[in-house]
Amino acid sequence: MTASGTMSANALQGVRVIEMGQLIAGPFAGKTLGDFGADVIKIEAPGAGDPLRNWRMMKDGTSVWWQVQSRNKRSLALDLRSEEGQDIARKLIAEADVLVENFRPGTLENWGMGWDVLSELNPGLVMLRISGYGQTGPYRDLPGFGAIGEAMGGLRHLTGEPGRVPVRCGISIGDTLAALHGTIGVLTALYHRKVNGGKGQVIDVALHEAVFNVMESLIPEYSAFGAVREAAGSALPGIAPSNAYRCVDGYVLVAGNGDSIFKRLMQAIGRPDLGDATDLANNAGRVARVDEIDAAIGAWTAERTVGDVLDVLGAAKVPAGKVYTAKDIAEDPHYRARDMILTQQTREGYEVEVPGIVPKLMGTPGSVRSAAPRLGEDTDAVLREIGLSEDQIAALRARKVVA
Repeated sequence: MTASGTMSANALQGVRVIEMGQLIAGPFAGKTLGDFGADVIKIEAPGAGDPLRNWRMMKDGTSVWWQVQSRNKRSLALDLRSEEGQDIARKLIAEADVLVENFRPGTLENWGMGWDVLSELNPGLVMLRISGYGQTGPYRDLPGFGAIGEAMGGLRHLTGEPGRVPVRCGISIGDTLAALHGTIGVLTALYHRKVNGGKGQVIDVALHEAVFNVMESLIPEYSAFGAVREAAGSALPGIAPSNAYRCVDGYVLVAGNGDSIFKRLMQAIGRPDLGDATDLANNAGRVARVDEIDAAIGAWTAERTVGDVLDVLGAAKVPAGKVYTAKDIAEDPHYRARDMILTQQTREGYEVEVPGIVPKLMGTPGSVRSAAPRLGEDTDAVLREIGLSEDQIAALRARKVVA
């Protein structure tokens, strides 16, 4: 509640997060918590900062990706490799609710910030640890990136066309899945601490486990039948029809795999014979004749534009959609109507459009309260908050502990 007694738009207002991660997984978790009101203090190395500042396309010296990944955060440029820097970090963590880190296991322990030390300083601390293989197990010390997690988690084996080199989905989905699982863990641990009177705890997220957790029936099918699921291109194996089909001017995705939806789809494309076939009335029968069904749909779409196909299938209440590009998303009125394209004013002075806040909470929708910070922009303010004087801050800066 705010001072006036009204509900705050930011459900996590008052929650302080120390973010020690860099690049994608840890910082995406920090971004998500920040979007819903948490005070996120991002610790970056003096001089270089988070490498994401320089990834992909740059404008005025900074990545535009940075503008969305680091909104609602404050930047503290602090040398964690120095003893003084580690001491400052421990003081910050002692007063925090959440610590997010995605270093290789053992790094924080080497810096005197293992869970044994931090939990004694702050018994209520919730510590999110994202790593390639987790904090335990025979692979814990191996280096791991999201792409490796996608491979080990089973996803890469299923992407692409049968018999060809596995492909990635075009984004760092392994990192983001780990971040989202980590965020769920943080919120669960905070709830347990507040409602059940529990203590703080460690949330151990491994990149490959986050990917594996969304692999649906992969392991049960192997366990029950010895079936090894393989890549299937644009189709969804075992579910029919669900595929991408060529049109005159592009591709359209059609999901006609519900029993009643299939009948409507076949009627819409002029194939009531298939829609009325008794052996196609359920999914198992359709899977057995999926090539025939796909050919019928493909022959119909091949003579029409994407727009025409979507108009017909929309009228028939058959789920279908075009393959969106960035331009399609930016120009789509539905995205605009749901505040999924936001305009941010950057620290560099220009405006940039970025993704909106997800999920949509009606009472506490979250907000973008501040632009992504310059490196060390909030160093002095954060250090003052833990009691350091101007002279102490100046001395630390002279020794290059902070910047």
